[in-house]
Amino acid sequence: MKKNVFTEKAPQAIGPYSQAIIANNMVYTSGQLGMDEKGVLKETVEEQAQKALENLKAVLEEAGTTMDNIVKTTVFLADINDFVKVNQIYGKFFNEPYPARSAVQVANLPKAAKVEIEAIAIL
Repeated sequence: MKKNVFTEKAPQAIGPYSQAIIANNMVYTSGQLGMDEKGVLKETVEEQAQKALENLKAVLEEAGTTMDNIVKTTVFLADINDFVKVNQIYGKFFNEPYPARSAVQVANLPKAAKVEIEAIAIL
């Protein structure tokens, strides 16, 4: 059985998907962009990474868990050369043991974003 997760503290989905789904004591989030609740995208990659992680945190809290319970993240970058900048922001949101992570460059992101971050967490 699965349960939808929705919070007004993060941007609404911009398509036919949920902010997150709970299934089998796990939370699977959709990718979070660096935009505010009104859908306004931040400018720099650092600002977008910060806001994307804040949005991720808000979705997880609504689901009943925390960033400390994340087991895996995927970071999508419009430009892999931004990896170091994003990594500096990313590191502020996690404690050891850090979640497993993949970081990849993609051809394009929704709304021409510079970064998108998704996660899987334990409830």
